[in-house]
Amino acid sequence: MSRKPWDLAFTADPEEVAALRRIMRVHLGVWGLHDLIDGAQLCVSELVANVITHVGSGTPATLAVSMNRTHLRIEVHDPDTRALPILVGTDPGSETGRGMVLVDAIAERWGVQLCPDRKVTWCELATGLTSPDDHVAEAGVTRAEVLLGLYATAQLPGESRPSRLSALMAGEAVIDVITDFLHWLRAHGCDAEEILDQAQTRYEAQSRARR
Repeated sequence: MSRKPWDLAFTADPEEVAALRRIMRVHLGVWGLHDLIDGAQLCVSELVANVITHVGSGTPATLAVSMNRTHLRIEVHDPDTRALPILVGTDPGSETGRGMVLVDAIAERWGVQLCPDRKVTWCELATGLTSPDDHVAEAGVTRAEVLLGLYATAQLPGESRPSRLSALMAGEAVIDVITDFLHWLRAHGCDAEEILDQAQTRYEAQSRARR
């Protein structure tokens, strides 16, 4: 799976936060990183809120998301190189000052990079991937990968040897296979419902052709 970096310019206003969270959810869903969605959305909210609070509402900013090896990297760029976020101890009941504390708790690491014309506040979340383009390791995904390999090498009845998929044709086994493929589709950023609809349409067309 190719997870290409992307960025989005926005204005640091409270009204923009919800839209940025939705965009993050969509992109991580496409990337198959469903387990990171909640944490990544919270990090985006806090990084943007930090700009609003310490630089000012209406500040032009940029959200940039990429893979740093096996970590998801989230960056928020803003033009103020003086207002640096810091990690401070806060009263649990306080309504302010918790932003970087939450980011520190969720992310594996975070920091600030100063550039001539801007600063970049970033954090990185562990994905559990073995490479940037790998899929998320799940038992169902792994089983589906094995089944795909078997399907590619299986022979039709009447050929020199029987299909190795024949043992999977019992009803419960077929349900398990379909479930595993749904996991595989999600891990590779595919729309499982759309695939199921296409499969149903193809099945019905083939059934009609055989009548």
